[in-house]
Amino acid sequence: MTPTTDGDPTPQLLGLAERLYGLPLAEFTPSRDALVKQHKGTELAPLLKSLRKPSTAAWVVDLLVRHETEQVEQVLAVGSALREAQATMSADELRSLTKQRRQLTAAVTTTARALARRHGLKVTQAVADQVEATLTAAMLDAGCGQAVRSGLLVAPLTSTGVDAVDVAAAVALPDALGFEAAPAPAEPPAERPTLTVVPDPDADAKARRAAEEALAEAEGELEDADTAWGEAQAEVEQLEARALELQAEIDELKRRLADLENDADDVDDALEDAEEARDEAQAVRDEARAARDDAAAAVERLG
Repeated sequence: MTPTTDGDPTPQLLGLAERLYGLPLAEFTPSRDALVKQHKGTELAPLLKSLRKPSTAAWVVDLLVRHETEQVEQVLAVGSALREAQATMSADELRSLTKQRRQLTAAVTTTARALARRHGLKVTQAVADQVEATLTAAMLDAGCGQAVRSGLLVAPLTSTGVDAVDVAAAVALPDALGFEAAPAPAEPPAERPTLTVVPDPDADAKARRAAEEALAEAEGELEDADTAWGEAQAEVEQLEARALELQAEIDELKRRLADLENDADDVDDALEDAEEARDEAQAVRDEARAARDDAAAAVERLG
């Protein structure tokens, strides 16, 4: 067994975890248990045993991080830029960027589904929704972005971009935050055998089968892409309808505000007239009171 670094098991544990979470999903548990057995009696054994098997959606994201590293880093870079810019943006600009963000996460999710299929897993729509939600969270929240980039995700993420997310619970290890999984090595091209031309009586049938398999694969990918597009289009239409409703409400409020401002002007004019009338009446009242007091004094003198 390889000794730990300077008595600290973390570096070796991260290295072993990186390999474990890069395996096919079905191989995770037996491979982890084999490592626990291999390191029995060391401080690594209980730490390895505590590594949780990732959910299907988390595994797909981990797979994406390793095999489509550039796309994932693009998602994280765009998310960082949006977070910095949104404080100074208008509502219209934010709506436009939100739409672009959704288009990007939808496109990368489609890539993730195709990638998972090539690695033997057909991704359901429910799992795809969790993958897209995780990518969205990575764009909205820096901590979620770190969790995704670690490649050690064990649970999908969600974020509104407002409330804090407990990302530590979604990764295999607390030290995963800040760790970046290495890209998977490119698969070496298959060696080209020496070809000898030998007539194959089944060549046409084999070619047809290969073509049919390629067609089925392409149709599957097209179906996934159509589904993702349809969902994105439905959301666009829903948001457009809501935008029209809100604009109508805004227009009505503006009209009502204009009416109230006109009413306020009329009331101000009427108030000014009423105050002038009151002041005039007060002057007449004061004169009448003075005249009465004079008369009363005269009566008292003659009395």
